[in-house]
Amino acid sequence: MADISTIKSVRVDALVALRIVKHATGVYPTTVYGSLLGMEVDGVLQITNAFPFPTSAEGDDSSSSALTPKNKGVMWYQNEMIKCLREVNVDANNVGWYQSTTLGNFINSNFIENQAHYQSQMNERTVALIYDSTRSAQGGLAIKAYRLTPQFMVAYKENKFTSENLIKHNLTYKDILQEVPLTLYNSHLAISLLHQLSIPPQPPSNLPVSVSSLTNPPTYPQPNFPVSTNFNALDLTIDPVLEKSCDLILESIEAHNTEANNAAYYQRSLAREQTKITAWQQKRKTENSVRAAQKLPPLAEDEWQKLFKLPQEPSRLDSLLISRQVEQYARQVDGVTATSSAKLFALNGGIPRF
Repeated sequence: MADISTIKSVRVDALVALRIVKHATGVYPTTVYGSLLGMEVDGVLQITNAFPFPTSAEGDDSSSSALTPKNKGVMWYQNEMIKCLREVNVDANNVGWYQSTTLGNFINSNFIENQAHYQSQMNERTVALIYDSTRSAQGGLAIKAYRLTPQFMVAYKENKFTSENLIKHNLTYKDILQEVPLTLYNSHLAISLLHQLSIPPQPPSNLPVSVSSLTNPPTYPQPNFPVSTNFNALDLTIDPVLEKSCDLILESIEAHNTEANNAAYYQRSLAREQTKITAWQQKRKTENSVRAAQKLPPLAEDEWQKLFKLPQEPSRLDSLLISRQVEQYARQVDGVTATSSAKLFALNGGIPRF
């Protein structure tokens, strides 16, 4: 497997970002998926094209998981699209997939299966772009790139997320995903257009010709600037994202407590069975001692494997994913509160109020 360090950063074309935004906002709040095309150049993964995956027909009762990148029908559609793009000399190298989310709620088994499928079968140097529609609606583009870490990929291929395997691979919830630095790229023509839009047209210079024109200056129509002024950043109300994120944190913590209770139940069940096995072994040793004194052949001491069945340890994968999701929510809350605190600090003139 290629080392994750081979991908130093991700460069996304601005047109690709706009396609992802348009696709996600068009069917919000439904989760959308799509394919990413591009190439890797000197450790920089350049994403130059993207296309959405097909959605289910109206009235279809199939779940959204049936439209994920791992679906066979979606894989056939993706291969056909790449074949057509290759015929018209467009970048046709698959470098990952994208997914929309709401308030950073994307770390689940479905996401892990899709990304593991890409990194193990499609292309080792692939990323997953996550676009947050709700955060982007607050005024900034919320899009990030993620990959699964090598140690998690090794554990995922073994498909054994027991306590022993987690210790073996030194795997914690922080070692599931690694965020790759992402930058947006504009072509020279797009940059020239942006510069033209950012320069407002100058009003005509009309010098006064008399004293009356000085006392009663003529009025000119206000120019219509291509880029309008936005004062949303000055809003001092509590961000609704903060309240919703706190609710999601509480839900994730409750789910984590459920997983912890399941693990505790397994430990109690295992302790009970081991106590029974130990008592049985002691009894069998006593019987063999009596039989040895009577010069009789000893009884087998491994029959406990047929009489007792040890409980199977539940997978710790769900617990790891929930812990990583709680950390994602916490980072999101930290970013929102930092912005609100800065606004209140500026409003108070730099003097904190208690």
